[in-house]
Amino acid sequence: MSHQHLKTDSLLVHGAEIEENYGAAVTPIYQTSTFKFKNADHGAACFAGEDKGYIYTRIGNPTVTALESILAKLENGSDCVVVCSGMAAVNTVYMALLKSGDHMISTDAVYGPSRVVMEKYWSNYGVESTFINTTNLENLDKALRPNTKVLYIETPTNPTIAITDLKKASEWAHKHNILVVVDNTFCSPILQKPLDLGVDVVLHSMTKFINGHADIVAGAVISKNKEIGTKMRQVMINMGFNMDPTQAYMVIRGVKTLSIRVFKQQENAMQLAQWLEKHPKVEWVSYPGLPSHPQYEIGKQQMLGPGSLISFGLKGGLEAGKKLMNNIHMILLAVSLGGVESLISHPASMTHSKMSKEAREKCGISDGLVRFAVGIEDVEDLKADLEQAFSHL
Repeated sequence: MSHQHLKTDSLLVHGAEIEENYGAAVTPIYQTSTFKFKNADHGAACFAGEDKGYIYTRIGNPTVTALESILAKLENGSDCVVVCSGMAAVNTVYMALLKSGDHMISTDAVYGPSRVVMEKYWSNYGVESTFINTTNLENLDKALRPNTKVLYIETPTNPTIAITDLKKASEWAHKHNILVVVDNTFCSPILQKPLDLGVDVVLHSMTKFINGHADIVAGAVISKNKEIGTKMRQVMINMGFNMDPTQAYMVIRGVKTLSIRVFKQQENAMQLAQWLEKHPKVEWVSYPGLPSHPQYEIGKQQMLGPGSLISFGLKGGLEAGKKLMNNIHMILLAVSLGGVESLISHPASMTHSKMSKEAREKCGISDGLVRFAVGIEDVEDLKADLEQAFSHL
């Protein structure tokens, strides 16, 4: 049976298999920096691109290629480049698609470092950027410039959990010859496939759901067409953003349980969001699975489920939020998301602390916002831990 025709759960388990001599049941780790050639002509052919053979792990490695292959299939892309971190994926995209004098429009509540690196570093090289609320498509026209080349969207956003209509945003962008990039980390390919909605490039911090065990950092960029994919690969090779083969092996191992984890986390998150929305000490809850979410209908159209990230605010604001996080027992007070363990964090003082207070407030990241990344624990234990923490407020 061709792996190309496997359904998702089977593809997750078998999609990264490598044809090799010993019949290994799991993907082997090719832990080598360099590869020997059969002869001088073979070496020359590899360097000329006439042979698909491997040369040097910074350029390519069989274990890494196996991971790239399965991710391209999961996102319905033509090409995938995996890199050493989520931020390496972000910078690969920026470097491949933008040059001095170009302009990028981006979601304002994007992952903090993705915005900071653009405003603090890429601006030094003449790249311009405008950060807007992309859930309101009218803002795109207002931000458009003659030199706009990229529309960079995160949906749902980190940490406000706002949703952008990807089909309409892509139609708008392509009308203006603008490429669309989507950070799909919050959903993973299990819950959202942006390329099917008209997007050109998808990126992931594989540190999160795709790996799922909080033990490595990694990133991926998946392109709709080979031409863009080639640009991404050249950046990865020349900038040394490559992934280590053992790192790739760890992600492949995590991928096998991706859908099981994602759907269990989502099941827990739905119950917790409904419970939090009714809790007397909670002022508001943002979760795409609740009808109260402002983009509830859009989420149902473009996502296969609401995911497992919840943001909420407490009556009592910042001080109440600090007290809550200082009194949790089982839930971990930590940044990141997508692992099997539940994490709780305070974006204003943690992941988005490098943004100005004015910028945070403008994009909806209030000082009292608490972000809850729900894991696979028993939901009643999660409720009990939150309840005992609430008792201290």
